[in-house]
Amino acid sequence: MTEYVDRSEPEAVAPASAAVTPADAADAARLVAFGLQPRLQPARDQEYADLLRRYREDPPFARLADAVATGLGLIVLEVSPRAGMAVTAAEDSVFAVRMGDYARRTSADSGDRFLHGLAHLAVAAMAFPRPEDLADDGYIGRVSVNGVDAFVRQACRRLEERAEDQGENTDPATDAPGLEAAWRIWVRRSAAGATKDARRLAGSTTGIVGKAVAFLTESGFLQRTGDDNGGTYRTTARYQLQVRDMAASAAMAELLELGIVPVTDGTPTLLPPEESDDLQLAAGAGLPFHS
Repeated sequence: MTEYVDRSEPEAVAPASAAVTPADAADAARLVAFGLQPRLQPARDQEYADLLRRYREDPPFARLADAVATGLGLIVLEVSPRAGMAVTAAEDSVFAVRMGDYARRTSADSGDRFLHGLAHLAVAAMAFPRPEDLADDGYIGRVSVNGVDAFVRQACRRLEERAEDQGENTDPATDAPGLEAAWRIWVRRSAAGATKDARRLAGSTTGIVGKAVAFLTESGFLQRTGDDNGGTYRTTARYQLQVRDMAASAAMAELLELGIVPVTDGTPTLLPPEESDDLQLAAGAGLPFHS
């Protein structure tokens, strides 16, 4: 016997969503491509500005652009007129920059990669020394090459004093991994040095900081503002977003909690350190890199 089925009531049908066209996909990919050009400012490119406006006003398009970014291993930090489409690379992204690659690009000795990581960490901490600085979209941090080097050296002295007080070994093996060795090596490295034509030695600590700020400037995170104190720089909205995204890292938190808080005009003047619990810099602090 065939069972009777009453079809007098129509079945519920889900509303059809607007189909994504190839043109939509191309526009979404184009927006992500703009985001991968950190020095490009939306105010100076009409197509970029138009796509940003569409992202904010058209939710389906925004979801499509987010999906394109995700598929490329990118994390969308913010989409706004001030920062453009600010993206950062996930650890497994083809766009991720790793400290080993960075060291090779800067012609640095592989043994110095931790010093380069420490330099990037110090620039971030000096640019945004307080949580409220990171939270304030209008805040502009200022750093200088000599200021960052002075900041790191004071942190090194503070950490070395604590190590001596606790009877720890302050003479690490030359191949010891991690930033625990880097801070000890930093303080023993020449601050400047010079070649015959008065250029900074690449392996000096100010040379290492100079490489870091040059890379950050090339990447659209800093803008050079002058030549004082080895070179002065101001932060961009993209750098604030980058540091905000990585501010929870143990290494940056520990560096800030040392109580060695620099002034924010980029000079090498530092405030006296305050007493706090013993801390050491943690490994994996190569902002904005992946280990």
